[in-house]
Amino acid sequence: MTDTELVEETITFVKETLQGAEGGHDWFHIQRVFRNALLIAKDEQVDIKTVILAALLHDIADAKFYDGDETVGPRIARDFLKSLPLDTKTVTHVVKIIENISFKNSLDKGSKTRFDSRELQVVQDADRLDAIGAIGIARAFNYGGFKNRQIHNPEIAPKLTMEKEEYKKSNSPTINHFYEKLLLLKDKMNTKTGKKLALERHQFMLDYLEQFYKEWEAN
Repeated sequence: MTDTELVEETITFVKETLQGAEGGHDWFHIQRVFRNALLIAKDEQVDIKTVILAALLHDIADAKFYDGDETVGPRIARDFLKSLPLDTKTVTHVVKIIENISFKNSLDKGSKTRFDSRELQVVQDADRLDAIGAIGIARAFNYGGFKNRQIHNPEIAPKLTMEKEEYKKSNSPTINHFYEKLLLLKDKMNTKTGKKLALERHQFMLDYLEQFYKEWEAN
């Protein structure tokens, strides 16, 4: 199997698996992260096959849609990867990226030193870019609607010091999510390209919030 065939088979698997997925975590999210990852990887010394596979499989089963079970996605990815002509090292690396990519893991203060690699950093930046800017705003409100959350409630203040389990259980209004995650991502970027691309998207969110509050207060 050629590398092109391997990628095509992975794309087919992801599309089929994510049919009917929530709009912020569907195939088009994967496609955007995949494209972001390729863009970022141009300036990084990485194993591109690992980056591609991890980008395509990183949200194959997001834990938030599986009662918080963080083992489902890595397990599905591992089983699929084992069906391909890949060496064990690559399979293990891709699965470790999937296990460690999530923002919520950065809130786990009691965890031991986590896995890290340049490939993880590239895919993580690519995923975080899709969580901010115009797309990030759209995804946030789409998921908020999916969960029937309030858009905004001035009486509920954002929680800025949440640990992992509290964050996973949070049901706060969508506007709070900007302060609890989205506006924090700019300073969590790993790569030079990721940091550069995050600046414009971050500013767009700040401008959006300024306009949002003006309209909320009828100013």
